Amino acid sequence: MPPSLCGTWDTFSNVNFEGYMIALGISPCLRKIAMKQKLRKVIEQQGDQFIIKTLSPLRNYTLSFRLGQELEEFTKGLDNRHIKSLVTWEGNKLVCEQIGEKKNRGWTHWIEDNKLHLELYCEGEVCKQVFKKNVSE
Repeated sequence: MPPSLCGTWDTFSNVNFEGYMIALGISPCLRKIAMKQKLRKVIEQQGDQFIIKTLSPLRNYTLSFRLGQELEEFTKGLDNRHIKSLVTWEGNKLVCEQIGEKKNRGWTHWIEDNKLHLELYCEGEVCKQVFKKNVSE
């Protein structure tokens, strides 16, 4: 069984976020604002049902899914696209493949050294984010 990703996690590092946003086609103005935001992830799990909330002072995004079941996703407040997403476990990593207008798009979450790692990828750009567990938990 993979390690639990559940909890509240705060941004520790964020590498190539701008490159990833450029690949998504996000405007320069919005990219500038987003680069200054500190993100918080809240991950909940009940069986094969996950809820991942990405919270920031600018906007929040919630994704709810069941493992192995394709879902229609509208990335409202991000790049505002309709995509199909499929999330599965690959070893100890939670992997999402996103199919739509942008090629080679998706993300991967995993735990390493008591930190939550997230790689976001789109059209050859990879953003690497690391989150520390919120100490108030």
